[in-house]
Amino acid sequence: MPLITIGVGVLLTLIGLGGYFLSGMSSWTALIPAFLGIPMALLGVLARQEAMLKHAMHGAAAVALLGFLGTVMGVVKFVRLIAGAEIARPEAVKVQALVALICAVFLVLCVNSFIQTRRARTAG
Repeated sequence: MPLITIGVGVLLTLIGLGGYFLSGMSSWTALIPAFLGIPMALLGVLARQEAMLKHAMHGAAAVALLGFLGTVMGVVKFVRLIAGAEIARPEAVKVQALVALICAVFLVLCVNSFIQTRRARTAG
Protein backbone atom coordinates (compact mmCIF):
# COMPACT_ATOMS: atom_id res chain seq x y z
CA MET A 1 0.00 0.00 0.00
CA PRO A 2 2.80 2.54 0.53
CA LEU A 3 3.60 2.60 -3.20
CA ILE A 4 -0.08 2.99 -4.06
CA THR A 5 -0.28 5.84 -1.56
CA ILE A 6 2.72 7.56 -3.13
CA GLY A 7 1.18 7.07 -6.59
CA VAL A 8 -2.18 8.49 -5.53
CA GLY A 9 -0.42 11.43 -3.88
CA VAL A 10 1.59 12.16 -7.01
CA LEU A 11 -1.54 11.83 -9.16
CA LEU A 12 -3.50 14.27 -7.00
CA THR A 13 -0.56 16.68 -7.01
CA LEU A 14 -0.35 16.55 -10.81
CA ILE A 15 -4.11 17.12 -11.10
CA GLY A 16 -3.83 20.16 -8.83
CA LEU A 17 -0.84 21.63 -10.64
CA GLY A 18 -2.37 20.88 -14.04
CA GLY A 19 -5.64 22.52 -13.08
CA TYR A 20 -3.84 25.55 -11.74
CA PHE A 21 -1.64 26.11 -14.78
CA LEU A 22 -4.32 25.20 -17.35
CA SER A 23 -6.70 27.67 -15.74
CA GLY A 24 -4.18 30.45 -16.30
CA MET A 25 -3.12 30.50 -12.65
CA SER A 26 -6.21 32.55 -11.92
CA SER A 27 -7.29 30.80 -8.72
CA TRP A 28 -5.29 29.05 -6.02
CA THR A 29 -8.29 26.79 -5.33
CA ALA A 30 -7.26 24.78 -8.38
CA LEU A 31 -4.31 23.66 -6.25
CA ILE A 32 -6.53 21.96 -3.65
CA PRO A 33 -5.90 18.47 -5.10
CA ALA A 34 -2.17 19.13 -4.69
CA PHE A 35 -2.79 20.16 -1.08
CA LEU A 36 -4.19 16.66 -0.60
CA GLY A 37 -1.62 14.90 -2.76
CA ILE A 38 1.56 16.24 -1.22
CA PRO A 39 0.79 15.06 2.34
CA MET A 40 -0.50 11.77 0.97
CA ALA A 41 2.71 11.15 -0.97
CA LEU A 42 4.79 12.05 2.10
CA LEU A 43 2.73 9.65 4.22
CA GLY A 44 3.33 6.96 1.60
CA VAL A 45 7.07 7.55 1.89
CA LEU A 46 6.83 7.32 5.69
CA ALA A 47 4.78 4.12 5.38
CA ARG A 48 7.72 2.42 3.66
CA GLN A 49 9.34 2.27 7.11
CA GLU A 50 7.87 -0.73 8.93
CA ALA A 51 7.69 1.17 12.23
CA MET A 52 5.61 3.93 10.63
CA LEU A 53 3.45 1.79 8.34
CA LYS A 54 0.29 1.60 10.46
CA HIS A 55 0.23 5.25 11.51
CA ALA A 56 1.18 6.62 8.10
CA MET A 57 -1.45 4.54 6.29
CA HIS A 58 -4.14 5.57 8.74
CA GLY A 59 -3.07 9.18 8.19
CA ALA A 60 -3.24 8.72 4.42
CA ALA A 61 -6.73 7.22 4.76
CA ALA A 62 -7.76 10.25 6.84
CA VAL A 63 -6.43 12.62 4.16
CA ALA A 64 -8.34 10.67 1.51
CA LEU A 65 -11.51 10.81 3.60
CA LEU A 66 -11.19 14.58 3.96
CA GLY A 67 -10.54 14.84 0.22
CA PHE A 68 -13.61 12.76 -0.57
CA LEU A 69 -15.86 14.69 1.82
CA GLY A 70 -14.60 17.98 0.42
CA THR A 71 -15.24 17.04 -3.20
CA VAL A 72 -18.25 14.71 -3.12
CA MET A 73 -20.58 17.56 -4.12
CA GLY A 74 -18.57 17.73 -7.33
CA VAL A 75 -19.91 14.26 -8.18
CA VAL A 76 -23.48 15.51 -7.75
CA LYS A 77 -22.76 18.54 -9.93
CA PHE A 78 -21.01 16.32 -12.49
CA VAL A 79 -24.09 14.11 -12.79
CA ARG A 80 -26.21 17.22 -13.32
CA LEU A 81 -23.69 18.45 -15.90
CA ILE A 82 -23.93 15.18 -17.81
CA ALA A 83 -27.73 15.43 -17.68
CA GLY A 84 -27.46 18.75 -19.51
CA ALA A 85 -27.83 21.27 -16.69
CA GLU A 86 -25.94 24.55 -16.80
CA ILE A 87 -23.21 24.41 -14.18
CA ALA A 88 -20.90 27.23 -13.18
CA ARG A 89 -17.22 26.35 -13.75
CA PRO A 90 -17.74 22.95 -15.42
CA GLU A 91 -13.99 22.25 -15.55
CA ALA A 92 -13.75 22.67 -11.77
CA VAL A 93 -16.70 20.31 -11.34
CA LYS A 94 -14.96 17.68 -13.48
CA VAL A 95 -11.80 17.95 -11.39
CA GLN A 96 -13.79 17.75 -8.14
CA ALA A 97 -15.56 14.60 -9.35
CA LEU A 98 -12.24 13.06 -10.40
CA VAL A 99 -10.64 13.82 -7.03
CA ALA A 100 -13.69 12.39 -5.22
CA LEU A 101 -13.44 9.21 -7.30
CA ILE A 102 -9.70 8.83 -6.69
CA CYS A 103 -10.11 9.41 -2.95
CA ALA A 104 -13.04 6.97 -2.75
CA VAL A 105 -11.15 4.21 -4.55
CA PHE A 106 -8.11 4.80 -2.36
CA LEU A 107 -10.28 4.62 0.77
CA VAL A 108 -11.76 1.30 -0.37
CA LEU A 109 -8.25 -0.04 -0.95
CA CYS A 110 -7.16 1.17 2.49
CA VAL A 111 -10.12 -0.37 4.31
CA ASN A 112 -9.59 -3.65 2.46
CA SER A 113 -5.90 -3.60 3.40
CA PHE A 114 -6.70 -2.84 7.04
CA ILE A 115 -9.18 -5.73 7.17
CA GLN A 116 -6.75 -8.15 5.54
CA THR A 117 -3.95 -7.11 7.91
CA ARG A 118 -6.15 -7.59 10.96
CA ARG A 119 -7.33 -11.01 9.75
CA ALA A 120 -3.75 -12.08 9.08
CA ARG A 121 -2.68 -10.93 12.53
CA THR A 122 -5.49 -12.77 14.33
CA ALA A 123 -5.01 -15.92 12.24
CA GLY A 124 -1.27 -16.04 12.72
